[in-house]
Amino acid sequence: MAAGPEICIQGEFRIDAKGTWFHEGKPIGRRELVKLFAAILVRDGEGAYWLETPVEKVPVMVEDAPFLAVELEIRGRAAAQVLRLRTNIDRWVDLGADHPLIVRAGPRPYVRLAGGMEALVARPVYYELAELAVAGPEGTGHPGVWSGGRFFPLTPAGPEAPG
Repeated sequence: MAAGPEICIQGEFRIDAKGTWFHEGKPIGRRELVKLFAAILVRDGEGAYWLETPVEKVPVMVEDAPFLAVELEIRGRAAAQVLRLRTNIDRWVDLGADHPLIVRAGPRPYVRLAGGMEALVARPVYYELAELAVAGPEGTGHPGVWSGGRFFPLTPAGPEAPG
């Protein structure tokens, strides 16, 4: 049985609450380098983040969410619409069953991504979502948006599970 990647603790990586990546305290200014690191970012079952290759794992401290949703694209209308979000690393996701919108107290809206990752919805994008808000289906009591055949409240709905 082959051993997993070796944990490497040299070089500190951090992603701040604004989605800026840092290495050894300095921002990583090259967008393509950030995208490369993002491609190997994983989240383990305990919620810890790692840059993982076949031979080593490097811990990454994430202050909030590792990504930001920075752009909204609307396809269709009303309950049949699909809302697409672009992350700060140029990945598009369709808001829906596979990528739900989760709103925590604050309100702090997030979109769930693959691998247990999340993207914080940037304030301007959240305001765009708020402009699209409609009354929720009977019994929800919350305004929200439709996407991919699902309704997503734009306010926290109650106690939530940790991200």
